[in-house]
Amino acid sequence: MPWPRTILHVDMDAFFASVEQLDRPEIRGKPVLVGHDGLRGVVTAASYDARKFGCHSAQPMSQAKRLCPHAIVMPPRFQRYQELSARLLEILDAFSPLVEPISIDEALVDLTGTERLHGPTEGAARSIKSRVCSELKLTASIGVAPNKFLAKLASDLQKPDGLTLIGPDDIDTILPPLPVTRIWGVGAKTAAVLSSHGIKTIGDLRRMGPKWLREHFGEAGEHYHRLAHGLDHRDVTPDASAKSIGHEQTFGVDLVHLEEIRQFLLRQVEQVAARVRKHGRKAGCVVVKIRFGDFKTITRSRTLSEPTDLTAELWDATKGLLEAWAAKSFSPVRLIGIHATSFADADQQLSLFVDESSEKRRQVDRTVDAINQKLGSSSVFRGAMKHKDG
Repeated sequence: MPWPRTILHVDMDAFFASVEQLDRPEIRGKPVLVGHDGLRGVVTAASYDARKFGCHSAQPMSQAKRLCPHAIVMPPRFQRYQELSARLLEILDAFSPLVEPISIDEALVDLTGTERLHGPTEGAARSIKSRVCSELKLTASIGVAPNKFLAKLASDLQKPDGLTLIGPDDIDTILPPLPVTRIWGVGAKTAAVLSSHGIKTIGDLRRMGPKWLREHFGEAGEHYHRLAHGLDHRDVTPDASAKSIGHEQTFGVDLVHLEEIRQFLLRQVEQVAARVRKHGRKAGCVVVKIRFGDFKTITRSRTLSEPTDLTAELWDATKGLLEAWAAKSFSPVRLIGIHATSFADADQQLSLFVDESSEKRRQVDRTVDAINQKLGSSSVFRGAMKHKDG
């Protein structure tokens, strides 16, 4: 059966831990835990050497250290991770204009119709892996499939340093034995509900049919049914045409201090603003996303007086949303994120008058963008964003 589309999911292997081993040759081949040590510390990432002992992300650091007493604990260096993440996207951009960043260590690439440029898909995927290895000195696992869901699923089947293809003829063989938690949106709570009905695998879920799933889970049930059969019609959407450009970060342990949350959010605004400018766009609205330890999620949005690509103006709006929420109902935060939306082209909404203050801000943004482009993303931040481990 011919493939309607060719989608790659590129997933860096044990990214944070691998970067620490890259920068510190003396700890290569040793069990490494990235995270803050201490009573409330949680593992952010575990190297494959540490995973052999049962260590994994989101695990209490104290438990991981009991499982692997000789593990080396390293504090996270998010600035360094962001730098290498930006370089990964540069590599992917060379293979397709359709690259959709998902998180700091993974992205989707649409290679449909690029065979004349890059040859057969499997060869192109191997070329990406080769460039990641030679230029970043790291490894990535890649999944190749006809859609986003299957590509992401495939990339996780042969980690680390894997390359897995799931074609249309493979769907009914590969999917049924897998646990239902492999379906996007099926977390621990939903899995427990499904298990109470005897549904533990994707094959089990298929047998229940769309009507039963819709009755028990509403629209989400229809979503589960489609993915269980390998159906996913979503497009790979690059920043240049995306309806929103955002950045989110999940923490291994809840952040309890507002100032710490503010620092992470400011860094995200810097990165989002740079991406907005890179694609010649201006945002008319910002949305702040906050998730708590119990997985409850809220969003707060603000429409700007006019579309902008200035970091300072996006930060003013974002900070206002954060402060208003914190003053009214602050709670420890598990995830924080910011999305720029409601885009206008950068050459639209031009004022008849030159705002001297805005021009100064724009010059600062241009300077920071130029330095980061030359030295690597995240090389320069505003003063409030510096971290002692950067």
